[in-house]
Amino acid sequence: MVPEQRNAPLVVFGAGGRAGLAVVAEALRRGRPVVGVVRDPARQERLAALGEDVTVVAGDLTDQDSVAAVVPGEVAAVVNAVTPFTAPPESFEDFDPDYYVRLAENLVQAARGSRVLEIGLAATLRTGSGRVFEDPAAFPAFLRPFAEARMKGLAAWREQPAEVDWLVLTPPPGLSLEAPATGEYRLGGDVLDSPAADLPLSYADLATAVLDQIDRPTVSRQQVSVYR
Repeated sequence: MVPEQRNAPLVVFGAGGRAGLAVVAEALRRGRPVVGVVRDPARQERLAALGEDVTVVAGDLTDQDSVAAVVPGEVAAVVNAVTPFTAPPESFEDFDPDYYVRLAENLVQAARGSRVLEIGLAATLRTGSGRVFEDPAAFPAFLRPFAEARMKGLAAWREQPAEVDWLVLTPPPGLSLEAPATGEYRLGGDVLDSPAADLPLSYADLATAVLDQIDRPTVSRQQVSVYR
């Protein structure tokens, strides 16, 4: 990260969710100001309670004009922790299969040349015979439209021009609120490491990986897995 970016805020979309809250807390712990973007700030008491260095604003990552309005001129990085559902829906009939494509496009505009990090979905990782979501024994078949939308989002990232600095950090299926925070993690490739995936990863350790890849980037323009 260039020196002039160190005092610039980190923008976190989906800052009120589990992953988003963890990323905001880790950024504040490192002394970095944060702009936390949520749909309804009035419902985000936990986010606002993290301290005066987090500015909570209303915004919608699916809306290009909304994104432009909430992102300050200079940012350290932009993090996407947005999820369209708080729980699996009964049907995906009304779900836009290009949802994550539009998010990627809006994130690139929001970042204005800064690094963009997205929290990925374990079902999109490779296995010996394809992707996790293609195996009904490993991933529920009714959730497949969601995984396919994530795959379209990954394709959209890969199609970005070479100057776009993006990274998708994908936790294992065992991402857990109950897992202990260790301050340690291991990065893997775009392949599911089954033995490692069985170990629960804390949201705090995922957030450590996110902030490390902002402060001291080691990988770019790919999906990588994060394991305990």
